[in-house]
Amino acid sequence: MNSMMIFYLLYFLCLCLSVACVICVCVWNSLWRGGFAWDGSQLEFNWHPVLMVTGLVVLYGNGAVLYRIPLTWGYDKLPWKLLHAALMLLSLILSVVGLCAVFNYHNAKNIPNLYSLHSWIGIAATALFAIQWVAGFAGFLLPWTPLSMRKLLKPVHVWLGGSILILSIAASISGINEKLFFALKGQTNETQPYSSLPPEALVGNSLGVLIVVFGLIVLRILSTSEWQRPDSSPEDQTYAPILREESD
Repeated sequence: MNSMMIFYLLYFLCLCLSVACVICVCVWNSLWRGGFAWDGSQLEFNWHPVLMVTGLVVLYGNGAVLYRIPLTWGYDKLPWKLLHAALMLLSLILSVVGLCAVFNYHNAKNIPNLYSLHSWIGIAATALFAIQWVAGFAGFLLPWTPLSMRKLLKPVHVWLGGSILILSIAASISGINEKLFFALKGQTNETQPYSSLPPEALVGNSLGVLIVVFGLIVLRILSTSEWQRPDSSPEDQTYAPILREESD
């Protein structure tokens, strides 16, 4: 099968899985967890998985593969840089709001913060993401950044981007499992135990599988050298006059 056909097949699956992940996490927290609010209650906590999956996984993954779309290669790279930065900024904002939701809930209920491995991984992923976004903005969007610096930063930016996605997936699936263990205790809270695999557990486990498959497809796209934007494609044309003036 042609390489580009494989790419578009994987990209189509990536988009379908994106929609499936968002729908699944919203259905789980709407039907089984009671819905949403911003009042320090359990309903505020429900924003946490929705916003983290939507922001730190789905939007992040789609923003990461944006440059790999062959239809963008024949055009100036600057608009795609701006779209990439905007998607990543939106992803970061949703992630921070998702963290605020869980901290507010924990503080309202006097629950300790940052005690679990899930929370450590999630905080690490979000902190690295914030650093990555600021460094990417400074390194690739500011017109006075030397091209030599951009070439130096690019492999680090790509490697760290994939690493953040892996951390995001690990945080998501560990958080889903942790929530299901806490919520499905059996007779103690009038629910069926997790071990009996009730419908809520099936939905939660399915969400975890969808996230893993989505992440694997994104990483497959990012790791294939054939699908990298060619160096000969139009790039930074808007910056060229400024850079020439500086060199003069």
